Amino acid sequence: MSKKQITVKAPGKLMIAGEFAVLEPYHELAVMAVNRYVYATITESTDFRLSLEDFGLHDIPWSYKADKVQIQSNDKRFSFVADAIQITLTFLKEQEKQIPPFHLTTRSELDDASGVKYGLGSSAAIVTSVVSAILRFVAPRYATKEIIFRLAALSHVCTQGNGSGADIAASTYGGFRQYSSFQADWLLKTYQNASTISEVVDMEWTYYQSKKIRMPDFLNVCVGWTGTAASTKNLVQQIRLLKSSDSDAYEYFLQSSEEAVRLFLDGMNKENLDMLMTGVQKNRQALVYVGEKANTPIETPMLSNLCDLAERLGGAGKPSGAGGGDCGIAFMYSKEQVDNLFHAWKEVGIKPLTLQPSLEGECTLTNEE
Repeated sequence: MSKKQITVKAPGKLMIAGEFAVLEPYHELAVMAVNRYVYATITESTDFRLSLEDFGLHDIPWSYKADKVQIQSNDKRFSFVADAIQITLTFLKEQEKQIPPFHLTTRSELDDASGVKYGLGSSAAIVTSVVSAILRFVAPRYATKEIIFRLAALSHVCTQGNGSGADIAASTYGGFRQYSSFQADWLLKTYQNASTISEVVDMEWTYYQSKKIRMPDFLNVCVGWTGTAASTKNLVQQIRLLKSSDSDAYEYFLQSSEEAVRLFLDGMNKENLDMLMTGVQKNRQALVYVGEKANTPIETPMLSNLCDLAERLGGAGKPSGAGGGDCGIAFMYSKEQVDNLFHAWKEVGIKPLTLQPSLEGECTLTNEE
């Protein structure tokens, strides 16, 4: 008799518009799931084991006792997965579900084969895939998109201490999403004051909103990698310092970002590419402004090249995510423009990535008894 096994895949993400501002209440961001994935496989086992294939960590024993996951390893690369397991198992225990032993294995295709990180939200996709796989393996009725999102978001914030959760939303729901953050500080405080995880999952999440937005059929999305990885956490800290050191500049940035995101979203919804392109350009300007005011290089010389070339060829480009390296994103009117842009990028050392929107979020690949 074959062992029960479930494999879940969850897409990575690219932030499209509204970076940094989304960390403030009610400020919207546009995010896109991309067609590169993290995979989590759960196999029925005689004991609890964990394998992170990308790090060469195999068959590591672990236990779940008194609502705590204990992994027999001090490797910090287990932290996101360990918290995701703990949050999900505790939630299931609250539902009075029996937890059978299983072997959990994760692998990712979000980064380059050489190990280079593109900034596609690997930790969020890993957490989402782990939460989804455990729910589907133990109690499939709880594997709804909303429960997966909330458990994964809580887990990710508990590990990282901050973040908007937009990357979790992209990995869970897929496609393009219009997103307002639940606010990490609010979620952590709520979790600390709650008696159960189920209580946190069931309550209204203040500030949080997420809905699908449709991408115009004739829109061409281009992604280029600048050759250097960026530290999102450090960049976010620098920008947030501006809030206290120069509140006027910070407020001006928030207003500029809000206007840019509104133009982008209206352009998407009305299939008005000129409006959409203007929104991208204005968001780029807002990010450059706040980077200069915070003395933080959001738009590196390579990102400037990426964006300038897109504009020169008739489109619009901007950094994706926190900037400082990683990827930039461009929108072009025609396939011919895309070909020209990719050629121009290569000429200056920018690597075009063959990424497209992933219209579905986390989902199962196999479900065998």
